[in-house]
Amino acid sequence: GFFDPLVLLEDADQERFNRLRYVETKHGRISMLAVLGHVVTSAGIRLPGNIDIEGTPFESIPTGIGALTKIPAAGFVQILAFVGFLELAVMRDISGEAEFPGDFRNGYIDFGWDDFDEETKMQKRAIELNNGRAAMMGILALMVHEKLDNNPYIVNDLLGFPVDFNSGL
Repeated sequence: GFFDPLVLLEDADQERFNRLRYVETKHGRISMLAVLGHVVTSAGIRLPGNIDIEGTPFESIPTGIGALTKIPAAGFVQILAFVGFLELAVMRDISGEAEFPGDFRNGYIDFGWDDFDEETKMQKRAIELNNGRAAMMGILALMVHEKLDNNPYIVNDLLGFPVDFNSGL
């Protein structure tokens, strides 16, 4: 069985639940990277060089939602093509040996996972799932606060720090 307190999957089977768990895990992983990327770029850390052949430097791309209007169209096409490639060729259970939804080791990558006992594996999976859920809410909160007052970090307001988010861009 599976945990479904809101009875959203009343007539669903384990396969349907596994699909939804896979999607939740994937979105959680993406959200964790998004929060990290938001914090890193907000701290002023950018890639060196230019984002396109016209000479647009990475430093000129704002952080957060503002970046969506500044990234060249060809850049979006490249991002979509790369994500499509990952979805179709890389991020799936090629070997058929996955232990759980979202297990993409495929016999190639092992950071000691096989050495853990079942209880430790369940604990680590729960940690990843909960961190992913927190990151999904976190990146959403950063975007909402950015749209409200151009300052995604509410702690700046609470502590009285100046708001210089994307200043000069």
